[in-house]
Amino acid sequence: MWTADGPPVSVAGFLYPTRMILIRLSDGTLFVWSPVALSVDLAARVDALGPVRHIVAPNSLHHMFVGEWQAAYPEARSYAALGLREKRRDLRWDEDLGDAPAAAWANDIDQVVMRGNRITTEVVFFHRASRTVIFADLIQHFESGWFTGWRALVARLDLLTAPRPTVPRKFRATFRDRTAARRAVGQILDWPAEAVLAAHAAPIPHGGRAAIAHAFGWLLD
Repeated sequence: MWTADGPPVSVAGFLYPTRMILIRLSDGTLFVWSPVALSVDLAARVDALGPVRHIVAPNSLHHMFVGEWQAAYPEARSYAALGLREKRRDLRWDEDLGDAPAAAWANDIDQVVMRGNRITTEVVFFHRASRTVIFADLIQHFESGWFTGWRALVARLDLLTAPRPTVPRKFRATFRDRTAARRAVGQILDWPAEAVLAAHAAPIPHGGRAAIAHAFGWLLD
């Protein structure tokens, strides 16, 4: 497993860092989660790891650079979270992501769909070999100073700069089906997680299950 950080992107006036995760599957091909901007240097580094065969958009917000990767790797299949196929009709989508892992990575990766949120439906992945759970937007944490001025105040209110990584307040407030969300978190906590990787938080190398339980404590209590 590897991570690669791309340049920040502006979303609703806020700068967000970008991060993708690459996993070499047991057949030697690469699973590319939430691709970032594709530079010549990054493409060379990726190509040295193996052939890109799976481009994965884990929710309806992480799609900005999928087209670049589809153009660079036409043999790769693209996988869309719920709602993304309709949102990005300009892109080619080969499969929709569900609760069952695709056959291509079923030997290496588990997944669960976090349904019932008005902002986005997110697919959470678990890489068995490294015991790592992968979140896109449902767990976030920014260091103090990343946001400034009025944006820092909004970020604090949204729990983006809470002492520990957690679910932003906007996502907490927009779960219309908490029963379904609670069920999905229960499945995630059943995984023997050691580490957590997220697009917008520092890696958590140890104590991953406890970190997830803390982040979703508001939902589980």
